[in-house]
Amino acid sequence: MAKQLDLPTRAFGAEPPVPDRAVLANWIAEHRGRLADIITYRLDQSLAPQIPAGIGTPCAGGRFYADRICGCIEGITENRATGELHADTPDIIEDAAAIVVQKKDAWCAMPAPHTLGIRDEYYGDADEWNDAICGIYRTLMRAMRDTGVTGHVLICEQANDPELLALAGQNVFFFAPKPDRETLAGILEHQQQVAITQGRLETLFDLMNEYTVRRIFLLDPNDSAIRLARTHFDPDQIFGAGYCTEECDAYWKGVVERSVYVR
Repeated sequence: MAKQLDLPTRAFGAEPPVPDRAVLANWIAEHRGRLADIITYRLDQSLAPQIPAGIGTPCAGGRFYADRICGCIEGITENRATGELHADTPDIIEDAAAIVVQKKDAWCAMPAPHTLGIRDEYYGDADEWNDAICGIYRTLMRAMRDTGVTGHVLICEQANDPELLALAGQNVFFFAPKPDRETLAGILEHQQQVAITQGRLETLFDLMNEYTVRRIFLLDPNDSAIRLARTHFDPDQIFGAGYCTEECDAYWKGVVERSVYVR
C-alpha cells in the first residue's frame, strides 16, 4: 500500500513589493512603539505568509535587505568605499528582534557582499577589501544571531570563492537562485548542501562525481522533481524549498502541499 511522506520544508527568503503610502501608514499604525521603516515592513511581509503555510524553517529577508546592510556600514559614500569600513549594528539588532518576535528560530536572508555593487576606492587591494567587507558581514550576522536569529542565507549571483571561504559555515548558507554549473561547483567547494531547481538536477548529479552532497533543497518542488532527486538521494536528504518573488500567501502554501513523497 502506498504511503505518503511529508518532506521537511525550508524558505530562502522573499521579495515583497514596495507598498504604497497608505498601506505602509496603516502597517506602522498597527505597530506603534516600534522603530519602523519601509525595510522593516518588507522584512515583516517576507516572513509573515510562511508561518500559517507551515514552512518548517522559515526565513525573513531577501535581496531587498541590501539597503539596510549598506545603511549599517560606515565608510561608504554613494556605494563607494571611501574610508575604513565599520559596522553600525543598532538597526540590524532592531530587525533581528522583530524577526524573533514574529517567529522564533527563523533565519534571515540578505544579499552576499559581491551583489551590493560597492566599489573599493579605499583599500586598493582585493584581499584587504574582501577581509573588510566580510568582516562587516560577520559582525552584522553575529549581532543578529545574538538577538535570536538562527542563521543567515546569503543570496549570491556567482560563487565568489573568497566570500565563501570567509563566510560559509553551519549558520551561513550560500544560495544562488539560478546557478550555472560553475556557480554550483564553487558553492559545493565550501558547503555540502545546495538549493536547486529541477532543471539543474542533472548538472548536480554530474558534479557529485567530484563533490559530496549530503542534502538538497528542491526549489518549487513537484512530484517529478522529487522522483528525479530520489534517483540519487534518500528521502531524508531531500527538502522542499522556496524563494518567493510573487504572491506569497499562495506560493508558500504550494511549497508545503507539493513537498510530499509517495512510496
